[in-house]
Amino acid sequence: MADQDKKNTKPEVKKPDTKGTAENAPVRGDRRNMQTQKRRPDSRGRRGKKENSDGVDKKIVSIRRVSRTYSGGKRMRLSVLVVAGDKNGRVGAALAKAADVRTAEDKAFSLAKKKMVKVSLRGGTIPHQVTYKKGAARIFMKPAAPGTGVIAGGAMRAVLELVGVKDILTKVIGSSNNISNVYAAIEALQSLKPVKRSNNVKESK
Repeated sequence: MADQDKKNTKPEVKKPDTKGTAENAPVRGDRRNMQTQKRRPDSRGRRGKKENSDGVDKKIVSIRRVSRTYSGGKRMRLSVLVVAGDKNGRVGAALAKAADVRTAEDKAFSLAKKKMVKVSLRGGTIPHQVTYKKGAARIFMKPAAPGTGVIAGGAMRAVLELVGVKDILTKVIGSSNNISNVYAAIEALQSLKPVKRSNNVKESK
């Protein structure tokens, strides 16, 4: 009987050490295990929050859907108008097209930086008033006292804020097209001449 009991008994098998294997990996739903895992840094940057290294800011003024007819059918693209400026007397604008908004925005911003022009300012406003006409667009600009702010519409406001103007009065007299008004505003600012004070002026007693 003793010999039969020895034959029937199975030898004990040692379980392999599974510590550190995939079986003991932390479960996603377990809060304790999730806390022990290292969190990856969030590399997703929000659009418009990232500052450019060259100190040039940008604003999107217009996004339009355009199409062109080919032999195989119509081809849809997006047209984006971007205004770029350093808020220190330099501003530019450009229009670019691409299949998506992000690509068109990058192309327009790159072109706008190349087309930036120098504008003569006087403090936080313009040196003198000006009425400028370009095509169907006609705009009026007038210097304002400190604290007035930028009194302008959406398209002209983007140009004036990026060029560094803080106090100004404006009026759109002609066309309401944003693209025409942006280019007219830049050319109007470019036509400004610095006002020089004469030393021969006598002070009144």
